[in-house]
Amino acid sequence: MKLLVVAATIEEIEQSIDFLNNKKIDFLVTGVGMLATAHKLTKYLTNKKIDLIINVGVGGILNTTDNLGEVYQVAEDYIYDFGAEDNDSFIPIESLGFGNSLFKEKIPNTFLNNQTVKKVTGITSNKVHGNKKTIIELQKRHTGTIIESMEGAAVFYIAEQEQTNCLQFRSSSNYIEPRNRNTWKIKEAITNLNLFLQAEIDRII
Repeated sequence: MKLLVVAATIEEIEQSIDFLNNKKIDFLVTGVGMLATAHKLTKYLTNKKIDLIINVGVGGILNTTDNLGEVYQVAEDYIYDFGAEDNDSFIPIESLGFGNSLFKEKIPNTFLNNQTVKKVTGITSNKVHGNKKTIIELQKRHTGTIIESMEGAAVFYIAEQEQTNCLQFRSSSNYIEPRNRNTWKIKEAITNLNLFLQAEIDRII
């Protein structure tokens, strides 16, 4: 199986680069955001045939009762706020009739789910949430464990367009709350993510 590991920044997968090179597994660092991700990934897939994309990274988590540093499997991912405002209400792009905001993982037929990791919903934002008012609105729209990134839905979208299998795993580095760097667990989240990634690749191949 030909794998491709995709991350927004080198820091998120730096601990796994030697492992990936030894396994002869390609990796792609796209840069931050949906546009950079869509461009780099599309360009890459134009020239290479991939059986499975594994998108990894860290992200903010909405539920403050969840432990930071935990790794989640993002089974579906929304482009957040993709639509139109109508005074105090929001009209999603689906209701406007111009597209979709929700994209999902595509699992290979031979893939066995990892029972040790929880499946959650992701939201992909151009601006990470750090304002009480917008966080309350987010809580109204989504329940359960929500993890936020700036790339996840873009990877799912490109994989869908290219008819390529795709999984997404993210480790929670911070809570979705007014910006408070003192509570962030970025190093722990990255370490846990890379340990998981290496174990998951060994399990898959």
